[in-house]
Amino acid sequence: MPSRIDATQLISHLRNEGWSGFARRGSRRLFQALGERLSWAEFDFPLRQEDIADSGNLSLPAPRQILKEQLHIGWVCTPPAAGSGGHTTLFRMVQGLEERGHRCTLFLYDRYADDVARHEEVVHRNWPGMRAEVRSATQGMADVDAVVASSWATAHVVASRVTSPAHRFYFIQDYEPFFYPRGTFYALAEDTYRFGFKNIALGNMIAGVMENEVGTPPDAIVPFGCDNDIYRVLPERPVSRRGVVFYAKKSVDRRGYLLAKLALERFHQTHPEQEIHVYGDNVSGWSIPVMNHGNLTPTQLNELYNRTIAGLAISFTNISLVPEELMSAGNIPVLNESAYSRAVLSTDDAVWGRPTPWGMADALSTAVEAADVEGRAARVATRERQDWEETKKQVASIIETACAEVLTGDRAS
Repeated sequence: MPSRIDATQLISHLRNEGWSGFARRGSRRLFQALGERLSWAEFDFPLRQEDIADSGNLSLPAPRQILKEQLHIGWVCTPPAAGSGGHTTLFRMVQGLEERGHRCTLFLYDRYADDVARHEEVVHRNWPGMRAEVRSATQGMADVDAVVASSWATAHVVASRVTSPAHRFYFIQDYEPFFYPRGTFYALAEDTYRFGFKNIALGNMIAGVMENEVGTPPDAIVPFGCDNDIYRVLPERPVSRRGVVFYAKKSVDRRGYLLAKLALERFHQTHPEQEIHVYGDNVSGWSIPVMNHGNLTPTQLNELYNRTIAGLAISFTNISLVPEELMSAGNIPVLNESAYSRAVLSTDDAVWGRPTPWGMADALSTAVEAADVEGRAARVATRERQDWEETKKQVASIIETACAEVLTGDRAS
């Protein structure tokens, strides 16, 4: 690519591409220039070099038997942002252990900083039911009886930084190697399942994939739950539902943002009367009108679900929490055909579509063209759904039982 553009070329580019196209062209040049100096993977790499562990060279101290009534449990995670679904699920487990009388500490891991004080206010404002102290994972975790990793990066941190005879667990919410193409990130994420921690998988999808890909199933599988106190049909909701809703995560390709955008644009061509609501990331540059809601609280989100007919809930790895929450509010989830999602969600209430723009647009049309939208919504909402209490109970029991065990032989090595 030429390094300079003369005036004639500039005018030609502006005529053909407009200012936005010209800006994209300039951005590509900037990215290429930066890429010559530093690999893009290095920008996104979530670990400090000294925290990379290797399952083939790990020599972890054997955990000791702990019989005291109150355990000190450390939970290692990345700094959370308001509305983070993965953190919310993890923090439910933390709260479940606290409700059983255990002391919990959040150890936040930030590749670029040791001071996590600025994250404390975010944690306590957005998850007020959790009492856990907030500390930095890089400042020492020697005083815990048990420690729980919550992602592939934090599993490396636990393996490299927890040198005490603590019990090590790994709460696995998705098969994280699938977040990346085959390469460095994929290999390092996959290796965490060989670290020898007690692996606790959320849902059946992870169990099957771990056995197929790594050759070892998790030590335990716990079920998904739904926040039934929040997501429910409101007695004061509008008389008739209309429109569809979509949770946008532009930077997370496994949640299918581009596929959803293309599908909704096609859906609008056949159903222009249906409003399209987007929450999460604000979107722009679409060829159709959309209503941007930005980040919503769970209560606000439930109100939106109560107003709309269907929700687009795409996932190419483990299923998200959105489908169950939609159904609890009488909203019909529209999902991409996926063996991973079907391994968790076995219901006739969902609508499944081919993972193409046309397939997903057709599935949305099927959802909004139902003969009795209101009657179907009422039936779907009244189906019994398991809340998170059973999941919290099972996770707590796994941790308590493991800490009380006497480990011998290979299990202690």
